[in-house]
Amino acid sequence: MTQYGFYFDSSRCTGCKTCEMACKDYKDLSQTVAFRKVYDYEGGTWTAADDGSYTTDAYAYHVSLACNHCDMPACMGACPSGAIDKDQKTGIVRIHDDKCTASGACVEACPYNVPILDTEKGYAVKCDLCYDRVTNGQNPICIEACPLRALEFGEIEDLRAKYGDTAAIAPMPSPDETQPNIAIKACDAAKEPGDSTGAIVNEMEVTGTPAA
Repeated sequence: MTQYGFYFDSSRCTGCKTCEMACKDYKDLSQTVAFRKVYDYEGGTWTAADDGSYTTDAYAYHVSLACNHCDMPACMGACPSGAIDKDQKTGIVRIHDDKCTASGACVEACPYNVPILDTEKGYAVKCDLCYDRVTNGQNPICIEACPLRALEFGEIEDLRAKYGDTAAIAPMPSPDETQPNIAIKACDAAKEPGDSTGAIVNEMEVTGTPAA
């Protein structure tokens, strides 16, 4: 089986969200639904010196994420109706809306905040890696849209051979949970999964939940 995946270069990403908007446009998504989300992660402190000057270790960076089409998809394992499968030719994880009972189990199970229960349509939806484009030899629309070329698509083994096999960056969880098919180049400011020095500052935008 071929396993497709993403490469994300956080040193290039400016957080412009063009990838997110291109996906919403191509998939004709509603205002409250996004298949690709750009997380703004910030942290650090300021320290006052005796002379009144300040020093800081503040940092900020962006992480563009969609479905990682994991080797061990938590969403698929949690689905009570068998509506989610992993395509044997491409490794793409898809939700079949004709089987979905809108239980929301996939939404709760995914550690990457990917599936969304679309109340208007009555079933769960998520990134399908632009299955129609990929099977016709094209790139996913988000790849084409990125103005900084921070995203790349291909067979995951080729991407890992080219860029390394790092598959996580804060605020992502540990890749051990689901074995995501993504390769990441971390920017200089990037923190490890589980980092407690920073926070997602656009929490409402990416999760629909106000920051605590």
